[in-house]
Amino acid sequence: MIVRTGRHRLGREIEISRLDRPGEPRAHSAVRERKVRDRTFHSAAYPDLPAGVHTVWWDDDTPAGTVPVLGGVVAEFGRPASGPAGPR
Repeated sequence: MIVRTGRHRLGREIEISRLDRPGEPRAHSAVRERKVRDRTFHSAAYPDLPAGVHTVWWDDDTPAGTVPVLGGVVAEFGRPASGPAGPR
């Protein structure tokens, strides 16, 4: 899975977890700058994730969204630039 984000997250960790396994430890990866041809991107990469739905976390308690991961396919998630809108 690739979690795309902005430059403001460079070097910071983004955590993910399996939606159906809330008690398991979260995986984390640092946001890195990646250059592809003439463009620069900022993202965190999570190689070799098991298939299933994964939660991308905004912070320790707040999910930013979910991403279905299929076997053999690269999944992508665009992490919002600003925080969640507050209680619903």
